[in-house]
Amino acid sequence: MASWLGGLGSGLGQSLGQSLGQVGGSLSSLTGQISSFTKDILLEGAEEVGDVATELHVSNSRLREIESINAAQKLENERLKKVCSDLEEKHEAAELQIKQLSIEYRNQLQQKEVEISHLKARQNALQEQLQKVQTAAQSAQSGAAVLPPATASASYVPVGRHSSGFEGDDMDFGDIIWSQQEINRLSNDVSRLESEVDHWKQIALSSKMQGTNDAEQSEICKLQNIVKELKQNLSQEIDEHQHELSVLQDAHRQKLLEISRRHREELSEYEERIEELENQLQQGGVSADAMNDSKSSEQKKNAQSLEGGKVEKLQVVKDLEDEIRKLNHKLTSAKEENKILLKEQELAKVEKIQIMQEYENLKSDFSMLQSSVAKQDVLKEQEKKLQSKSSLPEDVVRLQQALLEAENEIARLSSLNQGLEKKLTSAQPKTENILSVYTEDQNSELIQLRQDLERKEHELNESIAERETLIAELEELDKQNQEATQHMITLKEQLSKQHTETDSIIKQLKFDIDFERKKVSQLETEKMEAIKELDSQKEKLSQCSYALNDLHISKKQLQDNIKDLQEQLRKAQDCNLHYKKEIGELQQRLKEREEELSVSLSKLTEKSNQESNYTCQDLILKEREVEIAKLQNDVSENKQLNADLEKSLSDLRTENGKLLAAIEELKQELSDAISEKKKVYLEKDTVMEALKMEKRQIESELNQTEKRLLEQAHKYKQTIEELSNARSMDTTALQLEHERLVKLNQEKDFKIAELQRSIEQMEIDHQETKDMLTTSLGGQKQLTELIKEKEVFIEKFKNQALQVKQELEEYMKASKKQDVLKQNLEEKDRSLAVMKEENNHLKEEIERLKDQQSRATPVVEPKTLDIIIELESEVTQLKVIKSNLEEEIEVHKKTIEDQNQTTVQLQQSLQEQRKEIDESKFQCEQMNVTHERLSLEKDEEIKNLQKTIEQIKTQLHKERQIIQTDSSDLFQETKVQTLNGENGNEKHDLSKAEIERLVKGIKEREMEIKLLNEKNVSLSQQIDQLSKDEVGKLIRIIQEKDLEIQALNARVSSASYRQDVLCLQQQLQAYVVEREQVLAVLSEKTRENSQLKTEYRNIMDIVAAKEAALVRLQEENQKLSNRSENSSQDMSRETIQNLSRIIREKDIEIDALSQKCQTLLTVLQTSSTDTDNGSGGVTSNQFEKLLQERDKLKQQVKKMEEWKQQVITTVQNMQHESAHLQEELHKLQAQISVESDSNSKLQVDYNGLIQSYEENEKKLRSFSQELAQVQHSIGQLHNTKDLLLSKLDLVTPSVATASTVPQLSDIQCSAPEVLSDEPASKLLQKELEQLKKKLQEKDSTIRTLQENNQRLSDSVAAASEIERKSQEGTESEMRQIKEKHDILQKSLREKDILIKSKSDQLLSVSENLSNKENENELLKQAVTNLKERILILEMDIRKLKEENEKIVARSREKETEFRALQETNMQFSMMLKEKEFESHSMKEKALAFEKLLKEKEQGKTGELNQLLNEVKSMQEKAVSFQQERDQVMVALKQKQMESSALQSEIQHLREKEQRLSQELERLRNHLLEMEDSYTREALAAEDREVKLRKKVLVLEEKLASSSTAVENASHQASLQVESLQEQLNLVSKQRDETVLQLTISQDQVKQYALSLANLQMVLEQFQQEEKAMYSAELEKHQKQTAEWRRKAESLEEKVVSLQESLEEANAALDAASRLTEQLDIKEEQIEELKKEGEIRREMLEDVQNKLMNLMNSTEGKVDKLLMRNLFVGHFHTPKNKRTEVLRLMGSILGIKKEELDQLLCEDQRGVTRWVTGWLGGGAGSKSVPSTPLRPTHQNIFNSSFSELFVKFLETESCPSLPPPKLSVHDMKPLGAAGSSKTSSTPSNSQMQDSAVLGTSRRPDINPFLAPRSAAVPLVTPASSSGHLLMKPISDALPTFTPLPVSPDASAGAVLKDLLKQ
Repeated sequence: MASWLGGLGSGLGQSLGQSLGQVGGSLSSLTGQISSFTKDILLEGAEEVGDVATELHVSNSRLREIESINAAQKLENERLKKVCSDLEEKHEAAELQIKQLSIEYRNQLQQKEVEISHLKARQNALQEQLQKVQTAAQSAQSGAAVLPPATASASYVPVGRHSSGFEGDDMDFGDIIWSQQEINRLSNDVSRLESEVDHWKQIALSSKMQGTNDAEQSEICKLQNIVKELKQNLSQEIDEHQHELSVLQDAHRQKLLEISRRHREELSEYEERIEELENQLQQGGVSADAMNDSKSSEQKKNAQSLEGGKVEKLQVVKDLEDEIRKLNHKLTSAKEENKILLKEQELAKVEKIQIMQEYENLKSDFSMLQSSVAKQDVLKEQEKKLQSKSSLPEDVVRLQQALLEAENEIARLSSLNQGLEKKLTSAQPKTENILSVYTEDQNSELIQLRQDLERKEHELNESIAERETLIAELEELDKQNQEATQHMITLKEQLSKQHTETDSIIKQLKFDIDFERKKVSQLETEKMEAIKELDSQKEKLSQCSYALNDLHISKKQLQDNIKDLQEQLRKAQDCNLHYKKEIGELQQRLKEREEELSVSLSKLTEKSNQESNYTCQDLILKEREVEIAKLQNDVSENKQLNADLEKSLSDLRTENGKLLAAIEELKQELSDAISEKKKVYLEKDTVMEALKMEKRQIESELNQTEKRLLEQAHKYKQTIEELSNARSMDTTALQLEHERLVKLNQEKDFKIAELQRSIEQMEIDHQETKDMLTTSLGGQKQLTELIKEKEVFIEKFKNQALQVKQELEEYMKASKKQDVLKQNLEEKDRSLAVMKEENNHLKEEIERLKDQQSRATPVVEPKTLDIIIELESEVTQLKVIKSNLEEEIEVHKKTIEDQNQTTVQLQQSLQEQRKEIDESKFQCEQMNVTHERLSLEKDEEIKNLQKTIEQIKTQLHKERQIIQTDSSDLFQETKVQTLNGENGNEKHDLSKAEIERLVKGIKEREMEIKLLNEKNVSLSQQIDQLSKDEVGKLIRIIQEKDLEIQALNARVSSASYRQDVLCLQQQLQAYVVEREQVLAVLSEKTRENSQLKTEYRNIMDIVAAKEAALVRLQEENQKLSNRSENSSQDMSRETIQNLSRIIREKDIEIDALSQKCQTLLTVLQTSSTDTDNGSGGVTSNQFEKLLQERDKLKQQVKKMEEWKQQVITTVQNMQHESAHLQEELHKLQAQISVESDSNSKLQVDYNGLIQSYEENEKKLRSFSQELAQVQHSIGQLHNTKDLLLSKLDLVTPSVATASTVPQLSDIQCSAPEVLSDEPASKLLQKELEQLKKKLQEKDSTIRTLQENNQRLSDSVAAASEIERKSQEGTESEMRQIKEKHDILQKSLREKDILIKSKSDQLLSVSENLSNKENENELLKQAVTNLKERILILEMDIRKLKEENEKIVARSREKETEFRALQETNMQFSMMLKEKEFESHSMKEKALAFEKLLKEKEQGKTGELNQLLNEVKSMQEKAVSFQQERDQVMVALKQKQMESSALQSEIQHLREKEQRLSQELERLRNHLLEMEDSYTREALAAEDREVKLRKKVLVLEEKLASSSTAVENASHQASLQVESLQEQLNLVSKQRDETVLQLTISQDQVKQYALSLANLQMVLEQFQQEEKAMYSAELEKHQKQTAEWRRKAESLEEKVVSLQESLEEANAALDAASRLTEQLDIKEEQIEELKKEGEIRREMLEDVQNKLMNLMNSTEGKVDKLLMRNLFVGHFHTPKNKRTEVLRLMGSILGIKKEELDQLLCEDQRGVTRWVTGWLGGGAGSKSVPSTPLRPTHQNIFNSSFSELFVKFLETESCPSLPPPKLSVHDMKPLGAAGSSKTSSTPSNSQMQDSAVLGTSRRPDINPFLAPRSAAVPLVTPASSSGHLLMKPISDALPTFTPLPVSPDASAGAVLKDLLKQ
């Protein structure tokens, strides 16, 4: 249809183009003539004609020519109109004819198709008959089953592509071509079948000749085997292909996803591009208005060229589609041929996959096309907005895009078709090779393939249908194009109307010219009056135009005001509705609150009942206990009960008071809300009333103004009609209106731009909300990730716990093994001891035997020898056993050590795990504390936000009032309000973020609660296990302890103890209350602090906003001033240019006048020379005077012109300034209106948000109160539970601790869960429901706790019953109870300490409070300072407002000045015109003077006077004709302008006519072609029918002949084999049955195929869904596997670390074993050394004893050597020092000081004499050696000994001897301690030995001692007080310092000390 229409259009276009081309040629010749004529006129206007008569003649001839041209133009216009109308009628008629023809042709086509289908059916029937005949012939010839021609039936399958005929008018003519192709294909099939028939006939003949049946049978077997192999291969390949198909589908999905992603990206890019283009349009909208007229013609030309290209492209597209259809038909035929073969089944499947992919590609392309169409729709909408500017080019661009996409699709499809053709060509040789193999077994597969083919064809049909829909869309686009052409035609009609109007105007002008020609004689007198009247009328016109402009402006203002008021009314109505809705919502919420209150009250009553029940249970328990103990304590218990009841009553009263206070607060809030609502309603009512009043006033004013306007309009109409009659050419008012319209257009453009900006802002807001949603979703995702991480941690902990359990079990096993090994070791030790005893016995027996042997004779009996041998063998065996046992003992020791180490390690690991558990618990507690803090902080922030919101509300109310009062300040205050709104929104966003954090915190806490619950469960299970084991033991212990408990109860139940406990509890409660109060005060202070901070921030924001507003205002002022300067400069430039042009024109005119004057002067001078001198002088003087007057007048005229130019410049400047100011004012007003609208919307939204926020807060408060009550009730339950558990502690202390901790953690964690709050008001209800659910869960937990308490109370009751039963007790358990009593006392003390700590905390809290108060005061001061600053800023703003008002007033003044200047300008123009008329009159006077001069010169002759008069009249006529010529010139110029416009329009029309004619010609040609093709096709179809019928007859004849031949053959065969005939009949019957079955089965197969297709569709859907599911599950599993891998890696790392630690532990164990071995060795060495030391000590003691004996024996004796040394030393010393030596000797000998002094004081002779005498009497002395010396005689040796000693000391000090070597005993390896001991002992022993043994051994042992001193006694007797050497020494020896040594010290030690010094 589209191509047919395209052909029509092209035909019409060609025909129209031809006719229009002819018209255009004539018009172009006309326009050429007109242009040459105008040029001639202009040229002639410049030149002057000499004669007046010739001038008149020329002008008349020109006028006639112009009239003739006009008449010709009109005629041509009318002719063109007629041509257009004729062409349009022809076009419509052609369309109708084409439609009828197309309907007829379609009917014919349908008939032909029906005939073709009949012929096909007949052909099929004939083929089947042929097959039957052939099979019969073959069976007759061969006698066995031979291959029938199945290929023929397979190769020809009827394809019902378009059997249904035409579905509608949209069917393309390509289908006809397709049908012809199918007819050709069928004819080819017929010819092929005929050739096959011939082939089979030849085979039958050849088979008759040959009789080789066996070979054929063998071949059949081979073929069957081959078929089986092929089937197997087929199945394998099918599996492979299915696998490949799945892979390809996955790949295709991925590709699809990528394509869709790219498509989205491209869409986003296009959208961005569109936005950019819109912005560019907005920017260039103002500038483009001027250029549109020039561009529109170019764009129209482009559109025309593009339309032509589009038509060509459409034709190309249709040709390509035809080619595609041809290719498709080739494809289908190729597929049918391929489906015959076995291997081609695989190819067909691959092709099916390809086709599916192509179909999906086509679908994706179609979706792309749809998206492009959607884009085009968007573009259409944009183009509708900008239709006036550029409608056609954009349509063309869109069509080009669609064409490009279609071409891309066509190219892709063609490439696919080429690929398929290549595959087909490659497949054909294969098919020829395998044809011989194919057999009857593949018939079923053929049927399946046919079904596949049909399905594929169905899919192809669907794709074709989709393409047809695309074509329909293209046709719609064509229709749109036609509509555009119709729009152009309407424009043309409008232009023709305008042309007729211009013709009428031209007629009027001609009439005026004729009228003026008649009145040429009257013009001289009436001209002046007419000019004056014109001037007056011009003034009136200008005034009228000004008045009209003012009225229009006022009307616009009034309309704007009405619009504003209407908008305000709508807003007020919206607000009313909104408030009504809000009131309804509030009432519903109030009802809900009341219901919640009633529910909470009921809950409270229930809780109080429960508490009373608990207290009753406690009382009952106490009473039972009291009855068991004693009846005397009843009174005290009753008292306590009364006290408890009073306390509970007081608690209930306090709670009631709180509830009442809460109810009162709620009532107050309700009343406040109602009062606020009432106020709001009153305000709204007042506002509504005021608005209504204003509306009425405005309506009344409007009516009045409309009446006035109507009256004025009537007046103006009259004046305009008069003016138009007077002067139709006046177009100043029209120009002004045009300018006004342009301005209006600009204003509308501005408004549109502003609206687009607001839309963009809305879109940005929408995007921000989307971003917010995405961020919130991201937050939720983060929360889920956190939860997952927490779950992972939990799993890790569980795994660790399992590992620990396993390790514990392993350790338990190891410990059991250790016990077994220990027992074995003990047994082995016992056996060892027994073996040792036996060994000892045996040793003793051996010794005895040895003794006996030694005593006995050497001759031994053989019996004894045998016994010895036996004993020795036994000993060896025993030694072996011993060694084995020792090895076993060592092994066992090692194992024990290893086990000990492992146990130590296990204990360490257990301790570490405990520490980790404690740390985790501590972290959990810290987390809880931090969460609580966070929740408190969030509460405070929420409250602060509330307060800030309330402040903002108050500010908003104030600003509303300000808006009502001051309209001028709107602009600035709206800015401030928007800023405030932005701040509020920011704070709202902050609160949202905080609430999201709270939600996260709550979720984390819920996870922690779950963890703790799981831990609780595990602990409870462990406790249950323990309790089962320990129940029996506990029962016994309970029975034993009952008596003690009774005794203790007697003590505990005493009044004093319970009173103490109660007092302590009261104190605790009081402290808790105080703490709560202090915390509340602190929280209030912190809230105040935060509020002040927020206020401070708000004030700072306000200050910043006001400063910004100030800066903006200043900048705007500067901009305005700059603009005014720039505009004034621009305007001055333009005016100067205009003036320069005017001046040039005036100069040219003046030059022409001066030339005329000069020529006249020359004429006068020449004439004066001819005449007399006198008369010539007079005339020359007069002439000079006239010339002077003329010069003066010229100067005056110049001055006037200059002044006029100045006035014009100033007026133009003023105009431009006023225009700019008006535009800016309009802009500002529009901005203010837009901002006020947005502000009002924001206020409404904000109020709604605030109300929702307040409601949420109220709900939060109510929930927090309920939570507090629940917590309080839980606390009471805990107290009761603690009391019960303290009693149970005696029974099971571990259970209570395990159960209370998780419950407490539950309660702690449950508190902050209620604080979750989200910002959106819609989500609040959901949150409420969630909170209710949580409360229900909490209630359930409380119920479970209550049940636990009941169980505990039951267990306590059971315990009390057991107590009654049990009456046995022991003293040890009494002691235990006493210890517990002590523990309780200690706990009491600890509680006292706790109370003290709490009081300290209270003090610290109070200090914090004082600090906070100080901070608050400081903040208040800062706030006051800020308020002062704000006041200052407000003053500045007011000043700026005043300045703005002044500027506005100045602008108004300037406007008034501008109007005055305009009026003056008009007056000056009038004056100028008057002056010009005066100049004209002066010129006439000058001419008259000239004539007078001539008359005086030639006065003699009267003829000359007559001639002069004639000249005058002729000149006047010339002047009038010149004026007429000027007017005609002006009219000509206008006509030229109009004719040029008409020419351009005519050109457009010509082009359109050419296009239409071309389209018409194209359509005609197309029609003719189509008719020819239809006729040809019809003839061809008839020919084909004739041929087919002939062929059918031929075939029938052939059939008949073949049947006769067959009958002959069958007769012969029947004669030969009758039995075979019977079998054949049976077979034929069977075949018929099978054929019937086949037909039935085929029908079934078709049904199955349909169901299969449906199932496949469903399966595909299921597969897709399953794949999606599998992909999701796969991702989950992948994530899980990744997590498990991470866990495995972490576990592997742990294993590696554990292995490393194991290796280290093993290494440490090895080192420890080595160390233990070394220690054993060292211990053995130590023991040996100790033994040696003991031996040495014994030796030393012996030596000391001997020494003591020696000392005792040598005490009284004197050594000879010593005496000799002393004596010799005395004489060797000098005489001066002999006294000192004597003293020394005395001191050594033990003589006292006094005696020595006496001896020395006496005469020295006494001594000497005595000495000499003693020496002299040697004989006497010798006789008595044994007598002891007297003490006086001992002094003889003093000097010698001392000298010797001194010498010894000198020798010791002077020489440097080598260091002393250590003795052999000192070289022990056992350290310093041992060495010191040993070194001291041997030295002594050496000394003693040396003293004893003599001089021979001394030098070897100790070289330091002199040989003389050996005899000195080393140990003093007990009587002496000190050592001999340590007695006081004289002062003569300063080098020797005495050392105080104890008398017990040995001599060796003393000498050593001396040596050291």
